Amino acid sequence: MTPYQLFVDSADESAVAPLLDARIVEGVTTNPTILRRAGVGPSDIPRLHAAWRGAAARRLFFQAWGADVDSMLGRARRIAALGPDITVKVPATRTGFTVGRALVEQGTPVLVTAVYSTAQAIGAAAIGAEFIAPYLGRLDDAGRDGVAEIGAMHDALDGTGTSVLAASLRTPDAVVTLAARGVRAFTAAPDVIWALLQDDTSDTSAATFDVDSLE
Repeated sequence: MTPYQLFVDSADESAVAPLLDARIVEGVTTNPTILRRAGVGPSDIPRLHAAWRGAAARRLFFQAWGADVDSMLGRARRIAALGPDITVKVPATRTGFTVGRALVEQGTPVLVTAVYSTAQAIGAAAIGAEFIAPYLGRLDDAGRDGVAEIGAMHDALDGTGTSVLAASLRTPDAVVTLAARGVRAFTAAPDVIWALLQDDTSDTSAATFDVDSLE
């Protein structure tokens, strides 16, 4: 069985650093909205990449943007040139799929993001993307059964070489529920990652161990 992979979905350097330092996560996922919320922008991508690579992140995801194929592809290639630890994200649009295919053909790992249907998941596999990122929270917000739909994507991708990297995960229970459907890779905000590791009973047991160890 494939091991689970956890990524932190943030560009807040102070929040990302402890998770990287503790080797809790494989790396970092971002997009232009996440960058903006952290008070940084696309021009900061090289600096963020260098900082997180220096903190031993094994994989870093940055998203290309642009209104047409040429502009998005040019930005994607500049992002990919930062290093072999980069996976380029492209949106699940006609432009994004076209750019994704070109990147795959040049040997760049690709994640197709904002995937909202199994049909799009199949399209991502057809172009050779390594990952898709469906958004659980946003599917649920739209009144859809996010777990069922992401589970169907996972099933459709079985054996294709394309995997689900589930995003928009708001609670540890969301991770557990998707894991039960076979999903193995997850990205979430720092507080959700830490909450995934915490249980009050474990904390109580650890405190008792500390007391009992006193001489």
